[in-house]
Amino acid sequence: MNVDPYTSRSHLLNLESIAWDSIREHPMPSEAVRALRYMQDIECHTIVYVRELLATRAIDDPEIAAFLACWFYEESFHARALARFLVAAGHDPIARVRSRPSLARRLEERAIGIVSGIWPDFVAVHMTWGAINELTTLTGYQRLADLAGHPILAELLGRIVRDEARHFRFYYRQAEQRLASERTRRVTRFLVDHFWAPVGSGVQPAEEVQFLASYLMSDTAGRAAARKVDATIRRLPGFEHIRLLEAWIDAPATAAGRGFEVCAERTSHGC
Repeated sequence: MNVDPYTSRSHLLNLESIAWDSIREHPMPSEAVRALRYMQDIECHTIVYVRELLATRAIDDPEIAAFLACWFYEESFHARALARFLVAAGHDPIARVRSRPSLARRLEERAIGIVSGIWPDFVAVHMTWGAINELTTLTGYQRLADLAGHPILAELLGRIVRDEARHFRFYYRQAEQRLASERTRRVTRFLVDHFWAPVGSGVQPAEEVQFLASYLMSDTAGRAAARKVDATIRRLPGFEHIRLLEAWIDAPATAAGRGFEVCAERTSHGC
């Protein structure tokens, strides 16, 4: 796969013509602020995901290594742009110490590195996981833009979404190619079925992740967006009939014996 169409288009997020001084002229619901702070925090967490990748064989592939360098560069500026918007709107961005992972996180990172070293096709998991997370992230941004009703935020998120869409296409096409082997498909599908969770799970508290799901995905338009994400991932080899976002949205309701209240959020980037 030729990585040049992706790396050649890598760029600093374009913030020209964003009316930063006019942001406070447009009120934003408290739920939207809460969602945006979640997204800004997770975008800042990208450096931790890079640290995990550096411990795997993903960096042995020159095309993936080149793409990841551009990906990290662009995601870092997404985080800075969201933080700048929050400050301009009169809200504090989330500041977090990234160099002190929990014991569970350290063990998880070590396990990923070990499995990657043992299984040559482990990169297929990374690419599939990345495709899912990039698609859910850009979908979350689109939903927030629709719900917040803030024209300047919508413009900023629209520019970020264009980057995320390009990232998604790289991951998705890599996943398509690397899932050619039946064994690789089975193992990757097993890992996604049993261990995938939306971006931000394990970083943000569980109640924040659940809030996000309710805010962004619990109404009719949100459900339609979740189904579209799932339908896209089902086109990957070995992922027929998978339920990702809808299953995740329904899981807390199943556990609690009741549905989400339609309060207001859900994304990932992930933001």
